[in-house]
Amino acid sequence: MGWNTLDDMELAGKRVLVRVDINVPVENGAVTDDTRIRRLVPTINDILTRGGKPVLLAHFGRPKGKPVPEMSLRPLVPALQAAFDVPVSFCADCRGPAAQAAVAAQASGTVLLLENARFYAGEEKNDPELAAEFAALADVYCNDAFSAAHRAHASTEGVARLLPACAGRLMQAELTALKQALGSPARPVAAVVGGAKVSTKLELLGNLVEQVDHLIIGGGMANTFLAAQGIDVGKSLCEHDMAEIASGILAKARDSGCAILLPSDVILAREFRAGAENWTATTDQCPADAMILDAGPETVARITAVFAGSKTVIWNGPLGAFEIPPYDTATNAAARKAAELTREGQLISVAGGGDTIAALNHADVADDFTYISTAGGAFLEWMEGKILPGVAALETRKTESAC
Repeated sequence: MGWNTLDDMELAGKRVLVRVDINVPVENGAVTDDTRIRRLVPTINDILTRGGKPVLLAHFGRPKGKPVPEMSLRPLVPALQAAFDVPVSFCADCRGPAAQAAVAAQASGTVLLLENARFYAGEEKNDPELAAEFAALADVYCNDAFSAAHRAHASTEGVARLLPACAGRLMQAELTALKQALGSPARPVAAVVGGAKVSTKLELLGNLVEQVDHLIIGGGMANTFLAAQGIDVGKSLCEHDMAEIASGILAKARDSGCAILLPSDVILAREFRAGAENWTATTDQCPADAMILDAGPETVARITAVFAGSKTVIWNGPLGAFEIPPYDTATNAAARKAAELTREGQLISVAGGGDTIAALNHADVADDFTYISTAGGAFLEWMEGKILPGVAALETRKTESAC
């Protein structure tokens, strides 16, 4: 694998500093969605079962290096306690005498939550002194926050180089799934990239055309590629100033042997609102006063045929304006086909990104994909082929002796 997991670590009697992502929505002092918290349960249970003491280190919001009461982690204690089913104590600091005293007083079979690491400016600056203070609180470092692994912060990169380090169960699952999808995938590999703008996913597209066999481009960014080929897209969302770059990506795909799939038919409307009149047409039949809001049935048939002939699918972004029916039709149909093939054992399907998760939940198929990443920026940077500092720091520890 290239990095240690909890299986490689001696945990009995050890203080385990666990970097977690509990940046969850809170309203009126209560957690409204505990999904990220529940996904930590396997790691916490494993540490407790093997006699370790989990000390949670996390961030919340963007306090910009100073204490902000509204961004304290204290309100999360009840949700953590409910998920872990063990006592959870809270320390109003994450460094210094208070944190040291809290760690020293922690009883076996309990969890300790430290205050927001971003209350210190040194966190996002990867300050060596702050990383050393974090390291002084524990015997073992466990990173279970893949969603923060693309940041070289004191709690994700700095401290990992100062203690025997490993990936938690959530991080392990994420890295395993991503390696399965692009690192050493079963081929053919198809990638779905949707969303509004080409400009936000240039590095992603540039990397994928050299990694996958089929690249399916949807959403607003597909309009930019159509326009680059001289097709009039009317009032559609389109970055006309990106035409030359889009043409370059198409040329790079041809050189790499990657087949690009763009819409051949589309759903058109003159207004973007629920109930507006809409119709299906080929891509070259968009009136000047209309806009493309979804891929058409012919395009969906081509996409599902690619899925049926693939072994791996990576998905980031919807195919249309799925928030308003019927412009969710293409995304729903393609997602359900990928889910069906996954259930039948014919396809490995990995998806990630906020809009992607919302779209797959909307299609009611998220549970049927092989793996759904909630990592957001880290997932995108991994798809772009970038080295993630939080993962690289764990990899450097593999050659060293575990606790």
